[in-house]
Amino acid sequence: QVQLAESGGGLVQAGGSLRLSCVASGRPLSSYVMAWFRQAPGKEREFAAGIARTGGIIYTDSVKGRFTISRDNDKNTVYLQMNSLKPEDTAVYYCAADSNLYIRRTTLAYDYWGQGTQVAVSS
Repeated sequence: QVQLAESGGGLVQAGGSLRLSCVASGRPLSSYVMAWFRQAPGKEREFAAGIARTGGIIYTDSVKGRFTISRDNDKNTVYLQMNSLKPEDTAVYYCAADSNLYIRRTTLAYDYWGQGTQVAVSS
């Protein structure tokens, strides 16, 4: 069992930056594929970025070149650095953990979820 807690959300102007953090407790974060999902009002939760146990990374096309996912296994934390933010990035951002080997983009693959952190980008 692993517990996840996100932080770092907030209100920012378009073009600004935020860094989200997700701290894991209960088990080593190194045992999991970690991902960030986001859910905008009235929309389904969607995959944003994922990082494998080995460090492999994938992004959804809309955030490539702007977002960077990273993990610090010593701190049991995964990060999402978000630059050049756009109003369409406004959403609740969730951290998720998957005990399988490969990064998957579907919410059904993930065993554990955080409570989410709100990101709002004004134009």
